[in-house]
Amino acid sequence: MVLVLEDRTRDIRLDKTRRDFIENISHELKTPIGAIALLSEAIAQAGDDRATIEKFAGNLNKEASRLSLLVQDIIELSRLQSEEVLADAEVVDLSSVVSEAVDRNEQLAAKRNIRILSEDGKGPEVFGNKEMLTAAVKNLIENAVSYSEPGSQVGIGCTVKGALAEIAVTDSGAGISAENQERVFERFYRIDPSRSRETGGTGLGLSIVKHVAKIHRGDVKLFSQLGVGSTFTIRIPLATASDPVTGTIKVVPEAS
Repeated sequence: MVLVLEDRTRDIRLDKTRRDFIENISHELKTPIGAIALLSEAIAQAGDDRATIEKFAGNLNKEASRLSLLVQDIIELSRLQSEEVLADAEVVDLSSVVSEAVDRNEQLAAKRNIRILSEDGKGPEVFGNKEMLTAAVKNLIENAVSYSEPGSQVGIGCTVKGALAEIAVTDSGAGISAENQERVFERFYRIDPSRSRETGGTGLGLSIVKHVAKIHRGDVKLFSQLGVGSTFTIRIPLATASDPVTGTIKVVPEAS
């Protein structure tokens, strides 16, 4: 008799990850869906009270927007986690990534009276997907702006260290404890759930950043001090002369 042993550790881990993800999604969707149902009922009962209707309609719009953002982030994260090959990769100038990411946060920064400082000029080049990288940097800037005090500054810059290009986003906010630093990249993890709801966060932004970096053969690091602020740094291999004009990147699977 011949016994064939198959290591299913990775399959079991992936199955648990999927089940946990679905459970988390179900929990996260209940809040905005429940709020929308209650607000719709309140509007229906408001009769001809225009002021009350406008108030509830405004809140209804906020919850609908929150639900839309949550669904978009869930779809994006699910897509990133299932990527085995990054298609349509090209040489990307990181200064253009930073510029676009800053532009996407200008309205939020102006609303919170926060100044975003970034460097001009050509930046280092990497081989990857510009839209993915822009979305990741946009998420980091959005987090920094959302959790910084009004009137403060958020800095972003690109540097080269060895064979790596680095994009660092720094704020002077409250900082993150060592305990929470271990978990901030987990899906749906929030340091302060009430503050996250106030800022409109979905709890998926940093997880998306982590997966974008991984797909680009890189990683993301965090340095933070309570009462001082935080710096998130995306590190990606520099483009080389052997990189094609366009091509693909094989995604390295996570260790079991």
